[in-house]
Amino acid sequence: MPKPSALVCVRCGSRYPVERFADDCPACREKDAPANLTVAYDSIPGAGRAKDQPIRPLDSMWRWDSFLPAASGAAVTMGEGNTPLISAPTLGLGDVWIKDESRNPTWSFKDRLASGAITMARQFGAKVVASSSSGNAGASAAAYAAKAGLPCIIFTFAGASAALVAQMRAYGAMVITVEDKADRWRLQSAGVREFGWYPTSPFFGPVVGSNPYGMEGYKTIAYEIAEAFDWNPPEWFVLPVCYGDALYGAWKGFEELKALGWIDRVPRLVAAEVSGSIAAAMQSGEAMPPEIPRNAPSIATSIGASQGTVQAVEALRRSGGTAVTVTDDELSRWVVTLGAREGMWPEPSSAAPFAAIQRLRASGTIAANDRVVALVTAAGLKDASVIDSALPPSPVVRGGLTEVIKALHEVYGFAHG
Repeated sequence: MPKPSALVCVRCGSRYPVERFADDCPACREKDAPANLTVAYDSIPGAGRAKDQPIRPLDSMWRWDSFLPAASGAAVTMGEGNTPLISAPTLGLGDVWIKDESRNPTWSFKDRLASGAITMARQFGAKVVASSSSGNAGASAAAYAAKAGLPCIIFTFAGASAALVAQMRAYGAMVITVEDKADRWRLQSAGVREFGWYPTSPFFGPVVGSNPYGMEGYKTIAYEIAEAFDWNPPEWFVLPVCYGDALYGAWKGFEELKALGWIDRVPRLVAAEVSGSIAAAMQSGEAMPPEIPRNAPSIATSIGASQGTVQAVEALRRSGGTAVTVTDDELSRWVVTLGAREGMWPEPSSAAPFAAIQRLRASGTIAANDRVVALVTAAGLKDASVIDSALPPSPVVRGGLTEVIKALHEVYGFAHG
């Protein structure tokens, strides 16, 4: 198993001590391109293993511990990972597969990040876990902190999804609600700097990304996809993107497999976003994505930030990928479509990849015979408001079957017989 030897800037490659997980790269910050750090190891991750060597049957992402910063026996785990990869021929998008991360313990992909981050929190002797979150990241941090026996403080904001805040509280987190979103970062930053709280999420701006050790967990998404396709990865991998943690982590995972010779190429990555910040940086060639405020909040609260990150742009450029800006109308339509055609109810953010794929197929960017994997990051019960607004209310029927048939026809267009 490799051992972390340094934290390395995702942009310039500068090396820093392994304990610098609460900082970005000062060299890049001075150049107005604040960049996250990623884990470097004292040996090549996965080296010494053959791709056809059986992996012991651990029911979590930690069966890949030869690529990760801790041994499986030391992991804080609840069975995250090993999520299904499902063919979706009914969507009319060609050869599309869905990597369904809603099957994780807290019903989102953030469980991979939380497991990695809090496993290392215990290694570093952390006493308190802290997160700033509108939802999924906070829920995952709360659950895994509970599993590790660590207190967890979560800063959220007024207007966050009630279901997600309830989930944080159910796992025993101490939830603090602020009126101004920016206060989340200010208060968490003070706790990290003054009391040594261990951060799992972004907590200063401009945002560079999440905890580097947590992001290593996202590499396992790439391993699972490559393995599922018998080490012949798809041409494209499309993700809903806010700060690009999973985007960068998956890219890093595919790169590691390519370096080992397990795969012969890395999929081209696509960031499906709502602000247009990452797309603007890709077009301009700038290192730092610009801030692009919206007139109104997006329904995709999980990816609703107005500014992307250097790490997201780096992953796209290095993979030959692209970014697509999607609309709320597209998100609503795809939430409903996925439920009606595939029996899958995603949160609004998770519908973004399908809108992006539709556009890229139509433009010819994604060729007709290219295989595409879309990442569904979380379940629809996290935020049910889209269904409430996109579909008509369920009819209330008084009487008998005649009235039922009438209601079915009037509300749903269903013709009996």
